Amino acid sequence: MKRVLTAVVLIPLVLLLVFKGSPWLVALATAVIAALAVWEFLALADALGAKTPRIAVLFGIAALFTCVLVRPEYLAPLVGCVMFALFILCAFHSPLPRVLPDTAYSVFGLLYIGLSLTSIPLIWSEENGSSLLLFLFFVVWAGDVVALYVGRAFGRRKLAPSISPNKTWEGSAGSVLGSLLITLLLVFLANVLARHGFDWLSYPGSVFRWLGLAVLLNVAAQVGDLIESAIKRGAGVKDSGTLLPGHGGVLDRIDALLLAAPVLWYAQLAQQWF
Repeated sequence: MKRVLTAVVLIPLVLLLVFKGSPWLVALATAVIAALAVWEFLALADALGAKTPRIAVLFGIAALFTCVLVRPEYLAPLVGCVMFALFILCAFHSPLPRVLPDTAYSVFGLLYIGLSLTSIPLIWSEENGSSLLLFLFFVVWAGDVVALYVGRAFGRRKLAPSISPNKTWEGSAGSVLGSLLITLLLVFLANVLARHGFDWLSYPGSVFRWLGLAVLLNVAAQVGDLIESAIKRGAGVKDSGTLLPGHGGVLDRIDALLLAAPVLWYAQLAQQWF
């Protein structure tokens, strides 16, 4: 019930932000989510013996999202500068045996969470950005929900038992199916709205293109989920935090998006190239 109630509160807020937000509001909201998630990740790192400069990493996250909002073409050099700044800080602040792990955890958190989530405001700024983000979220959410119920009902063969013992190949296949079904529904809804003069949703081109993209995003989301499970299992914890009742921490809730969102962004770039 906690899981359902949390979703009931959060999903309308996300949809309101997607369709009614402004560039700075989308960037700010995503930056806050990134900051909360990276704080949880660095807490896991510290529990393993590191002592990361968490506040400095948060400033790095803020710098990345400010750059995306103001001058996105400078994002790559800024990432390099922030990485070296964290390295220098750890080199002079951490005890010598801890310089490398402190730097590695800090830089990885910046890239794994901060850089990955900068793709959200970048996607939103596209011509049909709201529709793309809705597509991204629904493909990930539908896949997650269907995987849960299919896995419970029909799951027999373990997908990655050493990382996530409860995940099965049957649940994984159900996840792909759920993403495909929600994609068909979104494309159908967009066409119906367009015929009645509403441009709230836009999914141009062949439906097979969107189905193929849904499979790509679903696979990325499942891999992202497994990656975070590997991190938690390595740290000996079940959840990354307790901020979201029924869902664990923020990192637990966005783990699939950390890979799926960049995949969607680069897929959009690839479409422009070809």
